[in-house]
Amino acid sequence: MTGPLNDVRVLDLTQHIAGPYATKLFADYGADVIKIERPGGDPSRRLGPYKGGEPHPEKSGTFFYFNTNKRSVVLDLKDERGREAFWRLLESADLVVESFRPGVMDDLGIGFDAIHERRANVPLVSITNFGQVSPYRDYKGSDLVLYAFAGEMFSTGLLEREPVKMYGTAALVQSGSAAATALMGALMAGRYQGVGQHVDFSIADSHLVGVDRRHATVMGYQYSGRKSLRSPGAAIGMLNGVFPCQDGWVDLQGGGPRFTNAREFLGYPDWMEDTKWDDPAIQMNPEAIEEFNAFFYVWLLEHTKREIWEAARKVRFLCGPLFTIDEVFEDENFRARGFWELAEHEELGQVEIPGRPFLMSETPWELRRPAPLLGEHTAEVLGEAGYDAGAINELASAGVAEVR
Repeated sequence: MTGPLNDVRVLDLTQHIAGPYATKLFADYGADVIKIERPGGDPSRRLGPYKGGEPHPEKSGTFFYFNTNKRSVVLDLKDERGREAFWRLLESADLVVESFRPGVMDDLGIGFDAIHERRANVPLVSITNFGQVSPYRDYKGSDLVLYAFAGEMFSTGLLEREPVKMYGTAALVQSGSAAATALMGALMAGRYQGVGQHVDFSIADSHLVGVDRRHATVMGYQYSGRKSLRSPGAAIGMLNGVFPCQDGWVDLQGGGPRFTNAREFLGYPDWMEDTKWDDPAIQMNPEAIEEFNAFFYVWLLEHTKREIWEAARKVRFLCGPLFTIDEVFEDENFRARGFWELAEHEELGQVEIPGRPFLMSETPWELRRPAPLLGEHTAEVLGEAGYDAGAINELASAGVAEVR
């Protein structure tokens, strides 16, 4: 089986989350992604969770997931001999992707102009926090900073508490997905039009125009000055919000016009026979909400999240059980769809990981190899670039390359 990108070679100089996820999508669909790591490796190798709970650069779950199907080459690009190896690898590359701070590639002597001079049809995609020419280009960023700066964080969370961001690195993963689109566009232009472009991808901009409701709220503020703020519980009415239940929590949207199905949803309880519940205005009445919730919370605590989910589907309420990681892993739907893939790894042993993000019938997703050990493929890849065993050993002895 071969993937749709099996004739594409990518030089991947990205680190952490967003860039590696973009190149992971290429690798998982067949591209030969050569991950060029600094001595010591991608910093994400030092991010948990770790199998067994003990920190280890080859046991990072974060690194493992974001780097499947890639080959690892360790090169010191600050050394002239490391840069020479990079140029040799460029000769067979279709695309170069990096996520250094703005200016680092030029400082190393391998920036866009230098790449374009050697391979005019090879694009360079630069993924940075705020972009190459932004007034914030030299600011430091993190998942929290970027989502607060350009995301929807100001309107998420409880009104009486601090605002909250998306869980974990979800926003950076979304940016990586958007960056993959930029990679594909640059690749097509280089391959079919002979145009090697320098694509400036800003993670903050991808949050600003793409994460959750942000683009709509920005436009609303621009044209009307209206801010989308967090609402107190009473302001969102009945049957709207995140609620506790017998075995966890559910996110439910059953208010507004959907509220007409509330009796069926709750099993036609006696206390809802009163016709006052038919008045749409009552949904926003604080006293009525308090009365309704006194009954509703008892009902919730008598039912599991799956029971509530099923009842909501029958009456066309929007509802999502808030599953724990363990529940997602064991979920029968994911299992039936074959979403989980079994990988074999030298340090981790057998591990199950999330598989394909979508289905392609003709050229499917394939797990060809697990995430690489640090420098696992240095000798192999440099050999393909014309280095003999002696030259590779010299680079390794000088600390320019790392060979396993």
